[in-house]
Amino acid sequence: MHRQTFVRTLLAAAAGAFCLAGAQAQAVKLTLGHGAAVGNPRHEAAVKFAEVVKARSGGRIEVQVAPSAQLGDDAAMVTALRTGALDMSANSQGAVANAVPEYAAFGMPFLFSSPAAAFKLLDGPLGKELADKSAEKGLVLLGTWDNGIRQMTNSKRPIGKVEDMKGLKMRVPPDATLVDIMKSLGAESQQIKFAELYVALQQGVVDGQENPLVNIHASKLYEVQKHLALTNHQFQMTPFLMSKRSWDKLSDADRKAVQEAAAEATALQRKLSAEADDKLLAELKAKGVQVTTPDKAAFAKATADVTAKWEAGPIGAYVKKVVAAAQAQ
Repeated sequence: MHRQTFVRTLLAAAAGAFCLAGAQAQAVKLTLGHGAAVGNPRHEAAVKFAEVVKARSGGRIEVQVAPSAQLGDDAAMVTALRTGALDMSANSQGAVANAVPEYAAFGMPFLFSSPAAAFKLLDGPLGKELADKSAEKGLVLLGTWDNGIRQMTNSKRPIGKVEDMKGLKMRVPPDATLVDIMKSLGAESQQIKFAELYVALQQGVVDGQENPLVNIHASKLYEVQKHLALTNHQFQMTPFLMSKRSWDKLSDADRKAVQEAAAEATALQRKLSAEADDKLLAELKAKGVQVTTPDKAAFAKATADVTAKWEAGPIGAYVKKVVAAAQAQ
């Protein structure tokens, strides 16, 4: 009798250990890195994603969010995604375009009057094509977030006309389209990591930079930049990406949870970004930033050669499709 009780107890313990091991095997820990400051819509959406995917997966999937380039700059994170060293990233359009050139098509100068106009294309067949191209390079596109319509700041002078750009040393991210735009406007471009930008501006390494208002405000660039020009020269997305190596390890149920959480996070990020600009512009003016509204037509004319160059380049066919679709809206 004692022997039977002992055997039953042993079997029960083994079964319990097996179930515990199974539960532990189902646990998934992911790391999501991005370069934006805490308080930026990119970070808020990343935190939202972590919360929702944990709930949707019954607690199995835990996502650690690492903001402010803690895991390296955008270019380094793209490389880490492709090798599987990093699971997820809300990254920059330019850095991703270095791996998947087609992303650059959405960065043609003065192509979109608003982020909403860009998302009409990104949420359709052109976005699906972008996702397919991403998959070929080891990247799973979970959503396209809003990195805003970009504006220019500098510490030297107000910008009202194209001639005011001549000779300005302007920081740009690792984005070939922005290098071309600055060159066409007569400015000198210099690539500096975003995490190092504030100090570079403060020390006069460069005269100015360009970013959406939400980035200018969240990173307090207004403290070292007196002049803001509402150039609206380019739209950029924030590709929300997952390493294909990490994706392939997920079960079908967990992939579904990730996709659903990504959809919720994408909606939130776009909403927060859309609500931000009017409020932020008023706040920047209140902080003493001098605001100008340059002649958009003149700037568009000066940068027309940039689009022509890209339409004649290696991804020209895709660029032409994006430009045609944008102009047809």
